[in-house]
Amino acid sequence: MRIQEKCIPCIVNQTIKTADMVGLKEKDGLLRKVFAYLSTVDFNGSSTPELIGEIFSLLKKETGCVDPYRETRMRYNEMILGQLPRLEEEMNESLDPFLASVKYAIIGNIIDFNPIHALMPEDIESYFRKLEGEDLGIDDSALLRQEIRRADTLLYLGDNCGEICLDKVLIKKIKELGPQCRVYFATRGAAVVNDSIEEDAYRVGVDAYADIVSNGDSSLGTVLYRTSEEFQEIYQKADLVIAKGQANYECLSGEQKNIYFLLMTKCKVIADDIGVPEMKMVCMKSQKTRNLF
Repeated sequence: MRIQEKCIPCIVNQTIKTADMVGLKEKDGLLRKVFAYLSTVDFNGSSTPELIGEIFSLLKKETGCVDPYRETRMRYNEMILGQLPRLEEEMNESLDPFLASVKYAIIGNIIDFNPIHALMPEDIESYFRKLEGEDLGIDDSALLRQEIRRADTLLYLGDNCGEICLDKVLIKKIKELGPQCRVYFATRGAAVVNDSIEEDAYRVGVDAYADIVSNGDSSLGTVLYRTSEEFQEIYQKADLVIAKGQANYECLSGEQKNIYFLLMTKCKVIADDIGVPEMKMVCMKSQKTRNLF
C-alpha cells in the first residue's frame, strides 16, 4: 500500500512527540533532517511503515536514545500480563473460545502511540469492555480456523507492546487447534515506536508456544525486502501467515501470500482501503489469495 498524503502529518507529529518524550529541547536539526529525507522519498514506491522506520532511526541518532519507548513497552506489557488470567478465563468461558481469542487479540491492537489515535491506560479497559460484545467488521475466522487445522507451519507477525500478551493467548489456541503446526512469532529487529522486539516476546512468555524470530529490520511493519534472510526463508515456507496491525497490512496487503490480517481500523486511510468504518475489528484473508487456498 503506497504512502497516502494524509499520513505525512502523522509521521511528523510522531517525530515531535517522541523527541519531546526523550527531552530533546532543540528540534530544528532533527526536523531539517526529517524534511530532507522526506524530500527524497518515492511516494509511489515506499510505504508509510518504511518511512517511519527511517525517521525513527534518524531520531534515535539525533537524541542518542536507542530505545525511547522501552519503559512504555515494559509498563504496558506488565499491565496486560496482570489482567491476562482474567481475560483468558473470559475467553475460555465464551461460546467459542477460539473466536474470542481472535477478538481479544484484535482488541489489543488499540494499544498504540501514534499521536492521532493514542490511548491512555485508563482508556484501554473501557475499550475492551465496549468492543468485546461487538461483531467483527470482517470475519474470516472460520476460514482461519480451517487452515490452522491443516497447516504445518504458521508465521505470526506481532505488533505492539501489551497487545503481544493477547497474541500469546491466541497462539496457545492455535496450538490447541493444530498441534501439528509449528508456529513462529516475528518481532521487529530493533526498537521502533512501541512495537514489540524479541525482548518483549520472551518477557511475556510467547516462547512457550512459538519460536521467536526477529525480522531483522527496524521498519514499523514488515517491509519484506529489508528483512533478514532467516526471516524471509521462514516467510516463504510458511503455509499460513497471521499479520497483526495496520502497519503490517500496509506492507503486505498486495502480497501473493496466504495471509490473514488481524487489526483495528484506527485511521480513515486504512478503514477506507479495507472498506469498513473506523474502529472496526477485522479478521480478513488476503484478497490476493482468497480463491487460491
